[in-house]
Amino acid sequence: MTKRDYYEILGVTKGADEITIKKAYRKIAMKYHPDRNPNDSTAEDKFKEAAEAYEVLSDADKKARYDRYGHAGVDPNMGRGSYSGGMTMEDIFRQFGDVFGESGGAFDTFFGGGRQRSGGQQGSNLRIKVALTLQDIAEGVTKKLKVKKKVACDQCDGSGAKDASSLSTCSTCGGGGYVRQIKQTFLGQMQTTGVCPHCHGSGKRITAKCSKCSGEGRIQGSDTVEIEIPAGVQEGMQLSMRGKGNIGRNGGPSGDLLIQIEEIDDEYLVRDGRNVIYDLYLNFADAALGTTVEVPTIHSKVKIKIPEGTQSGKIFRLRGKGLPSIQDYAKGDQLIHVNIWTPKKLNKKEKELLEEMRNQANFQPNPGSKDKSFFEKMKEYFGG
Repeated sequence: MTKRDYYEILGVTKGADEITIKKAYRKIAMKYHPDRNPNDSTAEDKFKEAAEAYEVLSDADKKARYDRYGHAGVDPNMGRGSYSGGMTMEDIFRQFGDVFGESGGAFDTFFGGGRQRSGGQQGSNLRIKVALTLQDIAEGVTKKLKVKKKVACDQCDGSGAKDASSLSTCSTCGGGGYVRQIKQTFLGQMQTTGVCPHCHGSGKRITAKCSKCSGEGRIQGSDTVEIEIPAGVQEGMQLSMRGKGNIGRNGGPSGDLLIQIEEIDDEYLVRDGRNVIYDLYLNFADAALGTTVEVPTIHSKVKIKIPEGTQSGKIFRLRGKGLPSIQDYAKGDQLIHVNIWTPKKLNKKEKELLEEMRNQANFQPNPGSKDKSFFEKMKEYFGG
């Protein structure tokens, strides 16, 4: 089953603005919210599906990639098949709290402030660039990269405290990390739950900070990540690895690692969508007489036959020698553009041969029969 179109999920057109998209998502989220549809797995799936669509369409960069490449442009690993439930409830409420009205809106009133969110401050995203050759793009590749990032402090194990005695239970939330409030609405009293503003959800208060991380619980370090890049990616496409960015503060979730694709210019080939282009230069003796030449492809070299009388501008096609699409298994072709090479400097003998050629009656733009022996003479001087 193919993944549904994000615009279709939210019921908006492709030209919808940010406000329209947000309103549409809010309407669907209210309809399928788990607190309104308890123990309903179908409603929960629709709730997650809508959140996934909103995550992309509410972000200008992701929306632009989706409009150009479809699902593969925003998450190539999920480009085939149905929705895989990549976003958890925790992700949804953490990322889209403003939509659900964390500061007292409709969701806060009717649904108890959403779900309990993990405490601490979320870590920031990291952005790196990965340079790929045409062969990498054709086959897909796994890259191991060392990434500089914020990691848990090894002196305090991420607690931010000098030692165990420097941690005490938060008096505001009693160590639970969350506080409850009673709000009066036209339906009566409603109880809401939110992250404790004093301990930020950790449930602990620090009386003496760790000397290495100054109480932050994290330090500058590095991590080796293994990135699986699917075949068919393009320049400027962005992949993401959830939770591989900077670690959060006070036990908060980690940010994401964003990987931007760069293409390394090939020595011989130029990419044109799925196809690759090679400029072949022939001397006019080979073009007139015909020959066999060796040309590079993405993976190796192949020999092709040049028929006699080949004209400049002729295009030969090597089917299936191009690049795959990230959205299906079809491959492009390699196009070989023929260019006739003209020598810039000639010796006396070569000039004589050219004069003889110019005087030949059949040496016209659309020649009839050819003097093979004459062209063989030419090839001795200009031949490959």
